[in-house]
Amino acid sequence: MKVAVTGAGGFIGRNVVAELKTRGIFPHAVLRPSSKVPPHLSDCEIVRIDIASSTENSFDLMGRPDVLIHLAWGGLPNYKSEHHMDEELPAQYSFLSGLIESGLGNLVVTGTCFEYGMQGGALKPDMETFPTNPYGQAKDELRKRLQTIQQTKPFLLTWARLFYLFGDGQSDNSLWMQLKKAVERGDKTFNMSGGEQIRDFLPISEAARQIVSVALSPTDLGVINICSGKPISVLSLVEQWIAENGWSISLNTGHYPYPDYEPMEFWGINH
Repeated sequence: MKVAVTGAGGFIGRNVVAELKTRGIFPHAVLRPSSKVPPHLSDCEIVRIDIASSTENSFDLMGRPDVLIHLAWGGLPNYKSEHHMDEELPAQYSFLSGLIESGLGNLVVTGTCFEYGMQGGALKPDMETFPTNPYGQAKDELRKRLQTIQQTKPFLLTWARLFYLFGDGQSDNSLWMQLKKAVERGDKTFNMSGGEQIRDFLPISEAARQIVSVALSPTDLGVINICSGKPISVLSLVEQWIAENGWSISLNTGHYPYPDYEPMEFWGINH
């Protein structure tokens, strides 16, 4: 099976490529024209495409894959930026619709739990969406537009909503990396929020396994959640990380306010 991966050089992409390789698949890795080729892609076919100005031959450049795992998205982690609606959405739609028109038959796109908006509790894939920030709104609109294309040009579409991922190589502003770097610096305390918010956290290796599994399944799965399905408080998770790694650092809870763009308690249901 021929597989292409956009965003292959990023945190999620790096782990998705590694998971594909464990299954004997060396994908076509789609990178920006100006980006360097990271070591983990040295044995993959590199494809240079600027999604913002992609051409009609993008599908051919990617080797006419059987399935595309589409992870690329710009403007993060600024979820409130209008860039997502004004620039990212039209560019993403143009790129993906062009691939479908050229013959792409199976598409897996990563969405976001922010599509659910301020709904709390257990979030199921078939729930109505009410995104409240531009990032969630843009992702949700892209999904709807792709589903509209399916009405006239059938293709397989899996929309994989990501919840909270963690692992080495993540961005420095992520909770896991902030804690790890604080320990490495020898900090005595770690500043964080009150930690009472309930979330759904998943190790990146498990998220990559789930993404690849659905990508290699020749089925139109529609909307799914990439999540653990196990609610946990942020404080409990941080304490768990500290215990598992034998770290010695105290927690300064309540230092940061709670985010205003997500409810206090929510987690995913993956069925």
